[in-house]
Amino acid sequence: MTADPLTQPTSWRLAVLPTLSLFTSLSTLVCCALPALLVTLGMGAALAGLVTAVPQLVWLSEHKALTFGTAGVLLAGAGYMLWRARNAPCPADPAQARACMRMRRFSVWTYFVSLALYLTAAFFAFLAAELLV
Repeated sequence: MTADPLTQPTSWRLAVLPTLSLFTSLSTLVCCALPALLVTLGMGAALAGLVTAVPQLVWLSEHKALTFGTAGVLLAGAGYMLWRARNAPCPADPAQARACMRMRRFSVWTYFVSLALYLTAAFFAFLAAELLV
């Protein structure tokens, strides 16, 4: 009897690192891109209400280098793990092979969404402020 592909170490790592990188990319987006967007659209009062409701956003904005550094390290690790596993064999059982390929596609999709969010947030956090001044 073969193990479930979702419980194999390779599949677990392929799922966790891209998902973790997605969450850290979302934190960079929320800390830096969302406030810039709200202010640009003239929604400063909405931003003030958001900061009042979630005061942790101020901490993320104050420590954006740490936030972006952590997200960048996780993205690099996820990209390395995906690259390393790109030609890894899947189980011989057809149902498990389909699950393995589905997990692999999901991991790659999650990684590229994370990367796009990270780059968008980096633009707003570090470049847009300099370009607009």
